[in-house]
Amino acid sequence: MSLARRILPLFIPHLGCGHNCVFCSQRSISGHTEPVTPASVAEALASLSRPVDELAFYGGSFTALPLSAQEGYLSAAAPFLQKGVIRAIRVSTRPDAVSVPALEQLRRYGAETVELGAQSMDDAVLRVSGRGHSAEDTAQAAARLRRFGFRVILQMMTGLPGSSPERDFRTGEALAALRPDGVRIYPTVILRDTPLYDLWRRGEYREHTVSDAVEICARLLPLFESKGIPVIRLGLNPTDALSAGQAAGGAYDPALGEKVRSRIYLEKARALLRRGGYGACAVLGVCKSDVSQLIGQRRCNLEALRTEFHLERLSVRPAELPRGEVALLEAKGTAREDRSDRNTRPLP
Repeated sequence: MSLARRILPLFIPHLGCGHNCVFCSQRSISGHTEPVTPASVAEALASLSRPVDELAFYGGSFTALPLSAQEGYLSAAAPFLQKGVIRAIRVSTRPDAVSVPALEQLRRYGAETVELGAQSMDDAVLRVSGRGHSAEDTAQAAARLRRFGFRVILQMMTGLPGSSPERDFRTGEALAALRPDGVRIYPTVILRDTPLYDLWRRGEYREHTVSDAVEICARLLPLFESKGIPVIRLGLNPTDALSAGQAAGGAYDPALGEKVRSRIYLEKARALLRRGGYGACAVLGVCKSDVSQLIGQRRCNLEALRTEFHLERLSVRPAELPRGEVALLEAKGTAREDRSDRNTRPLP
């Protein structure tokens, strides 16, 4: 089933969460300072001009709320589910808050998708980050959600305190082994008024930069996609608060996803050129929709490749290739330039 759905997001920042994660400020991340109420849920649904696929409760730990509070939100949405204004409900929560009674109630009220904030599958990283749950909690929660028939989305973070690129990659492998229906990757952003901000200011936390995030996410994205697991988000959604300075450091970049995919193309082109068979000038081909990603922002990929491989000229043009492949279309300037076997060599 496709994950490309029209979703109405409603936010319950920090509700249900009794832990103080070092990185967390849901009000900054979501751009909403106050949680919705059952009344405002009904009002938002009544104001829709057309149906949506899902109503999503984000920003808190929905199933960690008292069952009566959960039911208040769900019952407010129920009439609109029955009328077809929404088709299903989605909630986000913590791995240690997936109780059987909560899941039974979610199913009764038409919820189909549960997002788990796993963040890491390294218990030491989870402890340092103040998460209050273990990697095993995530594995058990994902299995329980599967048994109840929910679609499972797992959220992970890179660059948390105590982590490293290799630990982050191992988290990706562990999450992929749980067979989720999708993954969100959130490289760590240093938000003001959080414990992480204080650690950073004291020099006790090394910033996870945009460059760091691009490097590790360029490894994680192919990992998940190779297993048929879509990555439905790379990086925090931009908000006015984050862009205005609430993001004091770390990997906040509204163009992060584009930079990650561009980096992946850079590595594929680099591997292709290492095979040789090119001269002083070369033309690389990719599918039309991905030309800009191979070129890179301000032509950074082409300049890097031209310098590394001592090319006088390097360009990119659209080609009849599947998405994700790179081919050497033309190569001139050596005695081998008339060899036909190098003109269509793709790198998947």
